[in-house]
Amino acid sequence: MIDKTVASVEDAVAGIADGATVMIGGFGRAGQPVELIDALIAHGARDLTIVNNNAGNGDTGLAALLAAGRVRRIVCSFPRQSDSWVFDGLYRAGELELELVPQGNLAERIRAAGAGIGAFFSPTGVGTQLAEGKEHRDIDGRTYVLEYPIRADVALISAHRADRWGNLVYRETARNFGPIMATAATTTIVQVDEVVELGALDPEMVVTPGLFVDRVVAVGERAWLRDGVFVGGVDIEGRPLAEEAAR
Repeated sequence: MIDKTVASVEDAVAGIADGATVMIGGFGRAGQPVELIDALIAHGARDLTIVNNNAGNGDTGLAALLAAGRVRRIVCSFPRQSDSWVFDGLYRAGELELELVPQGNLAERIRAAGAGIGAFFSPTGVGTQLAEGKEHRDIDGRTYVLEYPIRADVALISAHRADRWGNLVYRETARNFGPIMATAATTTIVQVDEVVELGALDPEMVVTPGLFVDRVVAVGERAWLRDGVFVGGVDIEGRPLAEEAAR
């Protein structure tokens, strides 16, 4: 009988090794697998390379992983905003390496890894420091730069519901990088609000088939949500946020 569910977040992250490359889903806090990140901190793996759209918000989730000194290198597209003080301090102190990748290239490099694509040419970044040292090619009168896939040992992602086979349904924009990261990692670990019975998920609503999922853990209502409303953090102008969030 196929059953990819595990009893706890601690069981879910067991075996993540020092030096691993870990993809973490989320666009800011939307879709960030906070409970899995907390379990990874407690697990103790060090010298990690993290792939994420951002570089942490406030003092929780990915920011807490950085603050714990577990990350050697981060690959992301948007490392700094008004509440990214943990990343900012570590980077300025020379304690954290950064590979800055334009958001479209980041998504496509992850997708390419899952699709088995060896490399691809993109116009994004041409003429900037991000393209220095990379192969360039003119195609139909336009210059492109060669980009390579990003693969990971582990992906930590958040979905809304799953069944025991690992089929996943997401909630609105919390989907973001989850589906492509699930295909680009050797081991994909997913936290969900609930695990439902086989057949309860509409097949037309399944975004990530269980083929790409290795472990599923139910965490219930997210700790950083209160009555379905996102609590904590600040906006780009530094104002406190309290707005409805996609989970």
